[in-house]
Amino acid sequence: MSKVTNVLEGDSMDQDVESPVAIHQPKLPKQARDDLPRHISRDRTKRKIQRYVRKDGKCNVHHGNVRETYRYLTDIFTTLVDLKWRFNLLIFVMVYTVTWLFFGMIWWLIAYIRGDMDHIEDPSWTPCVTNLNGFVSAFLFSIETETTIGYGYRVITDKCPEGIILLLIQSVLGSIVNAFMVGCMFVKISQPKKRAETLVFSTHAVISMRDGKLCLMFRVGDLRNSHIVEASIRAKLIKSKQTSEGEFIPLNQTDINVGYYTGDDRLFLVSPLIISHEINQQSPFWEISKAQLPKEELEIVVILEGMVEATGMTCQARSSYITSEILWGYRFTPVLTLEDGFYEVDYNSFHETYETSTPSLSAKELAELASRAELPLSWSVSSKLNQHAELETEEEDKNLEEQTERNGDVANLENESKV
Repeated sequence: MSKVTNVLEGDSMDQDVESPVAIHQPKLPKQARDDLPRHISRDRTKRKIQRYVRKDGKCNVHHGNVRETYRYLTDIFTTLVDLKWRFNLLIFVMVYTVTWLFFGMIWWLIAYIRGDMDHIEDPSWTPCVTNLNGFVSAFLFSIETETTIGYGYRVITDKCPEGIILLLIQSVLGSIVNAFMVGCMFVKISQPKKRAETLVFSTHAVISMRDGKLCLMFRVGDLRNSHIVEASIRAKLIKSKQTSEGEFIPLNQTDINVGYYTGDDRLFLVSPLIISHEINQQSPFWEISKAQLPKEELEIVVILEGMVEATGMTCQARSSYITSEILWGYRFTPVLTLEDGFYEVDYNSFHETYETSTPSLSAKELAELASRAELPLSWSVSSKLNQHAELETEEEDKNLEEQTERNGDVANLENESKV
């Protein structure tokens, strides 16, 4: 018993010094495990940065474990438009083929039940549909009825009320199918996704000085002569963060100001434009220097929106830049030249950059240096206190002199009064 007591006491002593209880980390989802913060991730340097938006503008996000799949059927029109072309064409052909076969089968059943098949060669018999002698001819009559071709060889007679009712039903349903499928194909063809492919972004973003301020810049251009109406540009910073309360937010989105307050985000995109973001105190790049930039795991998503001049439909083009695609101390090569009576854009130099002298300090450090440079060279806290003390002593001396002069005047007045 004594040994057991000693062991328990020893365990309790060890627990007081350092608790041997292992704290198990909660099981996190795959996305959270991939995007752990810096102090949690163990193999961060080896892991490749995963894009949120690819360079071609497609979002690199897959929706998994979606249980409410019936919602796709409630919006069947959008579901069909979003399908790939091969599936869309397959559904287009299948819908028409199935409806023609379905109504062709019904026309054949009507003729078979009425006995039209048994009186094909009887001229005194009035069939429901003339010259309908089998399933193939019924199928052809169904196509003629739904597409309103009307070759005139097979004709419905007035002695068949069930055929007249079926004709009305097929005409109405055929119109609905035509409107739905043709509208779906029209929207699919006129989608502005292909128009967005002629909106290009520079392969790299650059950071350099512009008008004495550190700026993040990228270039956009339009390859077509037909312009984008009401074009606007936006930018988002995608970066995981951890709040002061310990909450981990994967892929947090932060706005990057590219001229929202000044109206510079509204573009007249006739020639390539350089979009500039001033790195100030409100910028997420305020404390990032050249040496710190490669260590950051961030992504800049740029979004260009506008209306297609030819169709009036809204078009959106997207691209992104990761840290390896942000060049510090570079500028874009000019692409616009003045020719004889017109301006010419050389798209061969659209993505080209050249190096320029740029400080490697962060914008915050540059602002601190600039504020110090505006002060006198002899400036220091002690000298400022000494100057303040000297001013106070000078004011005290002046007060004493004024009091002395006043006292002397009073004494002279008293002497004069005594005389």
